[in-house]
Amino acid sequence: TGVQTCALPIYYVRKTFSWEGKRYTAYGKTEMEALQKMVELKEALKRGEKAINDKTTVDRWFREWIEVYKKPSGITEKSLDMYMQKYNGYIKPVLGSLPLKDIKEIQLQKILNEEAGKSYSHVSKLRMVMRELFSKARKSRLIVYDPSEDLQLPAVMKGSNRSITEEERQHIQATAQIHRAGLWVLTILYTGLRPGETATLLWKDIDFDKDEIHVYKALESGTGAIKGPKTQAGNRDIPIHSALRGKLLAARGDPFAYVFTKVNGKPLTADAMQQLWKSFVRAMNLEMGATVYRNKIVQPLVADDLTPYCLRHTFCTDLQRAGVPINVAKELMGHSNIAVTANIYTHRDGKTLHHNIQKLSDWEASQCDKTSGKKEKKMI
Repeated sequence: TGVQTCALPIYYVRKTFSWEGKRYTAYGKTEMEALQKMVELKEALKRGEKAINDKTTVDRWFREWIEVYKKPSGITEKSLDMYMQKYNGYIKPVLGSLPLKDIKEIQLQKILNEEAGKSYSHVSKLRMVMRELFSKARKSRLIVYDPSEDLQLPAVMKGSNRSITEEERQHIQATAQIHRAGLWVLTILYTGLRPGETATLLWKDIDFDKDEIHVYKALESGTGAIKGPKTQAGNRDIPIHSALRGKLLAARGDPFAYVFTKVNGKPLTADAMQQLWKSFVRAMNLEMGATVYRNKIVQPLVADDLTPYCLRHTFCTDLQRAGVPINVAKELMGHSNIAVTANIYTHRDGKTLHHNIQKLSDWEASQCDKTSGKKEKKMI
């Protein structure tokens, strides 16, 4: 008779872990092999080589899309920030947890419609992110059709700059009290200076005796060189706003020192101003109660189209609201052509319109009174 043998059972070491709400298991004949396979499986999941299909969530697909397609393309840090802001601020809160296959055009259109009335730049970029994200999902055969291909822009404000809202003004002023960029921000808001003009401002240019700020140079865009204004209109003296004077006096430095500097005391550059503004906006988001996760703003409340130039634009519209003649506003803004000032002055502002209609009514009433007075004299 043959000898009957019995194979010994093979025992495997099992390692389990969670990834985006799902459990995964790796097996190995030894502890080391199981750990190695678990690491390999995790890396494959990170690269999107596992479980990427039409049931993948929008949030998971966005992260894969950024890592696999956008970052390797050589996209700039500024552009990458734009993609992250548009997605985290507007798309993720509504659609992030939903499967790709369930996304319909109407859901994307509603997100765009919520941004009606904001700048063309902001809304068009938001639509661009949607189009690129879902177009690549369709081309990758993750979804049957692209829900973003026929999205329509709602009514938007053309132009890159706008005036700030009253709510934004309150939060800007509150944040300015606690942030190192506060004086810089308020100076633009209360003087209408161009950011490049603030970067070259010396303390000797602020004449506290005459209550004037002398403007005669600026940071040249693209080169970083300090130069005179493009036109003679850029040379101007701006009276110091009463809300700004005390703050400037409190910070007053050496006459030949720069008013606004980097943390290390060196003059501001274009990049430094961009980082300064970015830091201020972050503080403003926190002041407004934005959602934070791991020290990152995941759901910003500050509008994407809020820029330092909006503060300059607001200075001009504030002049209009106060009834300052347009020719005076032109001088204060440093515009070489009054048509540029008029383009801002003619922007619709409800309060200004009502105020001026009331002035018309008062004038008409005064004319009626004069006519009535003449009639009464004749009757006597």
